[in-house]
Amino acid sequence: MTLPIQLHSLRLPLIAAPMYIVSNPELVIAQCQAGIVGSVPALNARDKDGDGIMLEVWLKQIIEALDAWNQANPETPAAPFAVNQIVHKSNERLERDIEICARWKVPIWITSLGAREEVNEMAHEAGAIVLHDVISDRFARKAIEKGADGLIAVAAGAGGHTGAQSPFALVQEIRQWFHGPLVLSGAIASGASLLGAQAAGADFGYMGTPFIATKEANAPQAYQDMLCQAQAQDIVTTAAVTGVNGNYLSASLEETGVDPSSTGQLSLLGDKDKPGPKPWRDIWSAGQGVGSITEVTPAKDLIGRIAGEYDAAKARLSKITGS
Repeated sequence: MTLPIQLHSLRLPLIAAPMYIVSNPELVIAQCQAGIVGSVPALNARDKDGDGIMLEVWLKQIIEALDAWNQANPETPAAPFAVNQIVHKSNERLERDIEICARWKVPIWITSLGAREEVNEMAHEAGAIVLHDVISDRFARKAIEKGADGLIAVAAGAGGHTGAQSPFALVQEIRQWFHGPLVLSGAIASGASLLGAQAAGADFGYMGTPFIATKEANAPQAYQDMLCQAQAQDIVTTAAVTGVNGNYLSASLEETGVDPSSTGQLSLLGDKDKPGPKPWRDIWSAGQGVGSITEVTPAKDLIGRIAGEYDAAKARLSKITGS
């Protein structure tokens, strides 16, 4: 299998997950400069008039910063970046946002909540590749049938909206028929787990939660502090927040009075006219790999730590196998 040019020459086989509210241009730039694919949801770029100006401002900021980095650091060029699009028909911004991303030549599009042929075609016309996130083999097949170039397998343990299947089972089923780019999501929070994703059959790991606890992230201090104190046992899987299963910090559910046993209590993006806690803003998601987080650091330092762990894990495996 030959990977698309957009996924060549990364420092680590790692893609940073786009996180609602948390991801921003500063974080994306830091991730790409450190050698991994940085990403941001298009919906994070919100403007009062709905004219798309903020998304264009963000793309200009990211592209100019990465171009400047590449000119100053030709031996260690920045990794490409991605923009996440919610392609569900409820996203009223989709048509406008994909037109902007096509015009600005965003190199990688990450699509979620449904696969759309017309979105994939527009990405390809703009020279981009499309990675679609899925939680089962059935959805994976649909995504490839509709023109996605690669898959993000969201397995059990992933932060935010999550799958229910073991990462080993999910990757195994997909790899029986799909030989293109495959990214694995689900409690990947260290260099060792990143290498484990590759050993299981994925090409890349997908990491979100550790980046919430970085200096560049748009996350409240209280959120970051809670992450630094949490372990896997503090993660609750529930549909009570959005009506779709997701993983959240149990302490944030308790603080906002949300009952994890209920379902469909809050809408996907929250209702600004409805009192009470809002998804993502007041109720904080996290994956089961949260135990790796002990402090808030710059994204560059986090990626450096993961790189060291990844190399150490490879060395351990070499000793075990004698290769």
